[in-house]
Amino acid sequence: MADLPERLSRDALLALAIKVLQSSGLSREDAEEGAEILVLADLFGISTHGVDRLPSYTERMRTGGVDPRATVVIDHTARALLRVDGNNGLGPVVARKALKACLAAARDTGLAAAFVRGSNHFGPTISYTYLAAQQGFASIVASNATTTIAPTGGRAARLGNNPLGIGIPNPAGDPIILDMAMSVVARAKIRRAAARGENIPSTWATDKEGRPTESPEAALDGFLLPIGGYKGYGLALMVDLLTGLLSDAAYLTHVSSWVDSPDEPQNLGHFILCIDTKRLGSRAWLGAAMQDFVGILKDTPAADPAHPVLVPGENEMNAFKRNSEEGIAISSSLLEKLNELAR
Repeated sequence: MADLPERLSRDALLALAIKVLQSSGLSREDAEEGAEILVLADLFGISTHGVDRLPSYTERMRTGGVDPRATVVIDHTARALLRVDGNNGLGPVVARKALKACLAAARDTGLAAAFVRGSNHFGPTISYTYLAAQQGFASIVASNATTTIAPTGGRAARLGNNPLGIGIPNPAGDPIILDMAMSVVARAKIRRAAARGENIPSTWATDKEGRPTESPEAALDGFLLPIGGYKGYGLALMVDLLTGLLSDAAYLTHVSSWVDSPDEPQNLGHFILCIDTKRLGSRAWLGAAMQDFVGILKDTPAADPAHPVLVPGENEMNAFKRNSEEGIAISSSLLEKLNELAR
């Protein structure tokens, strides 16, 4: 039987996600925080990091790998500097609370940074940078992750596919948002190819001996290839220093795999930087400058007329508008699973 998708409104999917998280032991407030981050991912078309993650999240909470009742502790070490301890709470909840605290500090000082420890997988960076942009803040959001990338020249995983997001608000239109990981593709895409029995491009990953492969199974047993070769390796390394080491979280091989050890805390680290653009100039100034900036890029003659120049986040914002109007497509099997978890 075909696994045909169903379309749910944003509110309906949000309500279902909240029920799933509450059924796992989260308070109503925390369930709302976490569900918002995941549903935003689905609105942006990033289904690999949306409610599709709820079954694995709930499994980790059931086995003790994540504490659904964790209290997030926020310590202001300076007016514009925050240390956040998630105490092994659910990643989207920890990071959402850290973002709120960082935004509040940045309203006071103009610029603030939060270093987060004791967290777990927190979804896509775009959910956080978008929320910041909606309030007029530029932001940088990053996290470390389970090791899946080998250092350039090596054949053993030492670095995570550490995501990095940068968002710039645009009072006159859509924000410009970069949401990227350090590999050519996310590991979730390789898992999806394996589930579908499809090959992958040889530029995505290597087998365990470091040889490029088209087999998703061999890739999952091997290493992801970083973007830009040694430059991607360098970026992944620096993100881990910011998010892991400086946050006093786990880093490099000290991060446990939530796939191999779902019952163990990961102690992931996050980094959040918020800049209040209103301190730099008026909304009118920023809106006009952003429109000029985007216009210069969009006016670039296209090498292929069928594929005009895009700005970072444009595809995601188009998906956001489309899914907000038409509903979010959820496979019938996932929807059945979520309803089961909610009960």
